[in-house]
Amino acid sequence: MVGWMGLSFVSVPTDVGLVVAAVTAEGVVATSFDDGPEFRERVRERMSPFRDEPGEPETAEVGRQLAAYFAGELKEFTVPVDWRLMSTTQRRVLGLLFESVPYGRAVTYGDLAHETGIPARAIGSIMGSNPIPIIVPCHRVVAGDGLGGFSGGTGVESKRWLLTMEGHLPPTLF
Repeated sequence: MVGWMGLSFVSVPTDVGLVVAAVTAEGVVATSFDDGPEFRERVRERMSPFRDEPGEPETAEVGRQLAAYFAGELKEFTVPVDWRLMSTTQRRVLGLLFESVPYGRAVTYGDLAHETGIPARAIGSIMGSNPIPIIVPCHRVVAGDGLGGFSGGTGVESKRWLLTMEGHLPPTLF
């Protein structure tokens, strides 16, 4: 854990990589499937316009919940989310996803498009630019005819792994 301008990091080893969360006093502001200096610097740069805030980031609880999720012991994240790195449109779509699509379930890009009035292709772009994957579960958004894309981890294989772990997809033979 390294602090900087009210920003700390915590990483958790998982089957899909060394997952890292960037945490402010307001909540989780970003996650990645690959902890490394590039991710940490990118988050620091994106957070630089925001004032440092009082309070300590709750990195221990974020790490505990991520570890419990990947161990199959946690079905709903209760850590707060810091939405500042999202546009109003991203916040609307990703907030709806966060609040309404539980563990083990999935919706289609078309479902979210219908619910929000935003075109399905734009929904795909919003999912691809989600700064808080896993906690804000963009992996639970699938195409009408398959899994669709995924920009986290190793791409669609990481999405398949997460959806299988959550019980939405059956385990594969290989």
